[in-house]
Amino acid sequence: MDFTQKPTILVVDDTPDNLSLMSGLLKDTYRVKLAINGEKALQIAQSDNKPDLILLDIMMPGLSGYDVCKILKDDRTTRDIPIIFLTAMTATEDEKKGLELGAADFITKPVNPPIVLARVATQLQNKAAADFLKDQNAYLEMEVAKRTRELAAIQDVTILAMASLAETRDNDTGNHIRRTQYYMRLLANALKDHPRFKPFLDDHTIDMLFKSAPLHDIGKVGIPDRILLKPGRFEPHEMDIMKTHCKLGRDSIQHAEDQLGLEVEFLKYAKEIAYGHQEKWDGSGYPEALAGDNIPTSARLMAVADVYDALISRRVYKEGMPHDKAVRIIIEGRGSHFDPDIVDAFMSVADEFQDVAKRFADTDQDLQDKAQHLKTFTN
Repeated sequence: MDFTQKPTILVVDDTPDNLSLMSGLLKDTYRVKLAINGEKALQIAQSDNKPDLILLDIMMPGLSGYDVCKILKDDRTTRDIPIIFLTAMTATEDEKKGLELGAADFITKPVNPPIVLARVATQLQNKAAADFLKDQNAYLEMEVAKRTRELAAIQDVTILAMASLAETRDNDTGNHIRRTQYYMRLLANALKDHPRFKPFLDDHTIDMLFKSAPLHDIGKVGIPDRILLKPGRFEPHEMDIMKTHCKLGRDSIQHAEDQLGLEVEFLKYAKEIAYGHQEKWDGSGYPEALAGDNIPTSARLMAVADVYDALISRRVYKEGMPHDKAVRIIIEGRGSHFDPDIVDAFMSVADEFQDVAKRFADTDQDLQDKAQHLKTFTN
């Protein structure tokens, strides 16, 4: 309703005298539009300049008032216009039918002018209140959506900042983080209709996995430089220390969650991935030597994504492995290192893995910058 001008009332009646009577009654308070039949009423009501209320006769040639009411209430652009039936039909069944069709009120002829004016004013007040609430709800929905987007952006920035912190301490470049995110999404989408994974991998969970994947190696922040940055093989005691990055990662995320004082959904998956992505399907992995389905699905997905990327990626101390050779190694690990069904899913999207690897490939400059950074970091 436009509050800067008089409300508009549409009067619909097939009798000219009735139209003249109602126009004279209403014109001092309202803008009045007149329609001699149902078809004309629909044309006016469905135009760009819609009425604020409709006074509608029932018995008319062509479309009856009931027909007009039903059409308007079925149309989302006109269903909120209040309709008052104005009719000589006085049976209870007639009034009941009108109200069931969505009419706001029912006035019988001959009309009592003060009653008509009072009921019209009441319905316009009701509509103004409903419009106000609708506008407020729309505004609140927009604000909630805006805040939700802002919260998601803050989460994304926080995750990437934490992941980048880990990356500064490691031989990996930042592109490794991006690649593993997209590998995870590819695997999860390939498995979401699989009977074993369907109860877990809905679209929302896949989004959460994508969001949390960059934190898989956050625990490396706590590994001493002499071990983390060693280019060759680890001695047994060094490997023992290196293996602690899984627990360090999980515990650091848990600590952050404890500081917040609430559980955060995506951090649940971040903890699973950080702690479990080095577990192996046959139970020979670490830190818990879990086997099979005892390893969280999120960690099993990351195991494939992380190993593939480690194989194909160039580092400051090695060349990357060709895609086909990396695929063969993943296949060889089916049922021992990796969940067999996840390997099968990997095979179905292996070409897309390669596309991701190319899209986020490490450039010579990336590697040079990384080498210089690590040199500076260790001096």
